[in-house]
Amino acid sequence: MGALPALPVLYSFRRCPYAMRARLALSVSGQAHELREVVLRNKPADLLAASPKGTVPVLVLPDGEVIAESLDIMRWALARHDPAQWLSPPGASSDEMAALIAGNDGDFKRHLDRYKYPNRYPQESGASPADFALHHRSEAAHWLAQLDARLDGGWLLGTQASLADIALLPFVRQFAHTDADWFATQPWPRLQVWLATFEGSALYAGVMDKQPPWQPMA
Repeated sequence: MGALPALPVLYSFRRCPYAMRARLALSVSGQAHELREVVLRNKPADLLAASPKGTVPVLVLPDGEVIAESLDIMRWALARHDPAQWLSPPGASSDEMAALIAGNDGDFKRHLDRYKYPNRYPQESGASPADFALHHRSEAAHWLAQLDARLDGGWLLGTQASLADIALLPFVRQFAHTDADWFATQPWPRLQVWLATFEGSALYAGVMDKQPPWQPMA
């Protein structure tokens, strides 16, 4: 991996929801870092040396420690500075946040992948990938309806954003953009406002700037 960096280094891919949630936490915490945008079909050797599984996000700390899971990166950044109280929103428990994140990262993510990328699952989809995708869209919609019902305070756990909101929003965004016209017709008014508020925020805009692919110095 060569010389250790002076700042934490985040290997990221702009549209990846896991990487997005890591960037959001690093940004809100004010944690200085070096962002390295990677091309997933041509992963740099430095990324693979830090984390052989080759997925993003990966955070390499100046002491050489590697954090290779998005939620761990979020918690690392917020443990250092959490000005928005994402880890401790008023009236919410860590167990509630954990349950929401587990539901998102488990069944919802499974359905989302099969809705968005049905051709990646030929052994499951059979002769009709389109019907397969619609089935998984319907299954994912049950989860989104539950989220909509929770959002009476504007956020999942009350009147301000929490770790759960920020961990889930990049995935709900990915679902919504798979068929934006269909998503807009669904009876989820609070969910749609929640997502629009997120996508219209300065925080979101700040982590979604397009970056050229990182190249190691010769």
